[in-house]
Amino acid sequence: MTNSLERIFDKVKEGKRLTYEDGFELFASNDLLSLAQMADFVRQKKHPNNIVTYIIDRNINYTNVCVAKCSFCSFYRKIGDKESYVLSNEVIGQKIKELKEVGGYQILMQGGLNPALKMDFYTELFRFIKENYDVHIHALSPPEIHYLAKISRKTYKETLLILQEAGLDSVPGGGAEILTDRFRNEMTSGKCSADEWIDVMRNAHKIGMRTTATMMFGSIETIAERLEHLIRLRSLQDETNGFTAFIGWPMQPTHELAHLQEITAFEYLKTTAIARLMLDNFDNLQASWVTQGPKIGQISLKFGINDFGSLMMEENVVSSAGTSFHLTLDEIHRNIKEAGYIPKLRKMDYTLIN
Repeated sequence: MTNSLERIFDKVKEGKRLTYEDGFELFASNDLLSLAQMADFVRQKKHPNNIVTYIIDRNINYTNVCVAKCSFCSFYRKIGDKESYVLSNEVIGQKIKELKEVGGYQILMQGGLNPALKMDFYTELFRFIKENYDVHIHALSPPEIHYLAKISRKTYKETLLILQEAGLDSVPGGGAEILTDRFRNEMTSGKCSADEWIDVMRNAHKIGMRTTATMMFGSIETIAERLEHLIRLRSLQDETNGFTAFIGWPMQPTHELAHLQEITAFEYLKTTAIARLMLDNFDNLQASWVTQGPKIGQISLKFGINDFGSLMMEENVVSSAGTSFHLTLDEIHRNIKEAGYIPKLRKMDYTLIN
């Protein structure tokens, strides 16, 4: 371990917060094993029980119509496209029934910014779900909530309170990508800004709604922007303590923009370890085996990760960009056990089940 890493590791051991400059030094290092040692130290300090959690949920993309234009998205369709859709309550209900039959607890519902779907669509949908199924609704990323608030002429707080009363339980961290305006101005159009993403989450936390945080890296962002993203999440967590977990994943290698940065397994593990070190107020970090494959997901458990993510009964967005990894429940258990940990089923807030 270099003197620079030893100095940072000493800060970590003493419980001192790492600075922006410390983060740059970490990214400048290619000593992957030392970064793993540091991240695993933090992980074990926060989770000394040797447990790795996971969840059984189902992604339900209720619509693929979106007026935003994100150059990295292969999932969305324009208004009137022959492949565009909005799922009916009956179809969504059948998907939830299938989830419950395999022991699922939660649905993750995200879609596009569809101008045809007003507030009534969401409140009626959530009420239908709650009246018919015992399931946790983890739904509507900040860009969706921002857009719904805009077309409803309501504040974020008003929008979230209406959705919460109808049955929305928590908010996923999708649509964060990289939380800098330079990145968002170049990569997206018609989507919420970095400040607006943060403010949606701030308002969700203030009304008692828990959320997750994400980062998609490996396109046009700089290392400075990755660090700015992590520090913005850390600052909001200082303020609200509303995030339950952080999930980072790279641009898919089959995407046309992936040539801009080569995000190898090495770079994924390195960025994951640095996220664990920088996000000192986040208890949980989730593996991205869906994008990296089960073996790298397993290895990431030694790089600061304490959660193996979801069974992922259904996934459409990332798979549309070229990924094709799938695991059964037995395979999740085996990957966790073979890495030396105890698998435990959890809820969205990381309460253990059974």
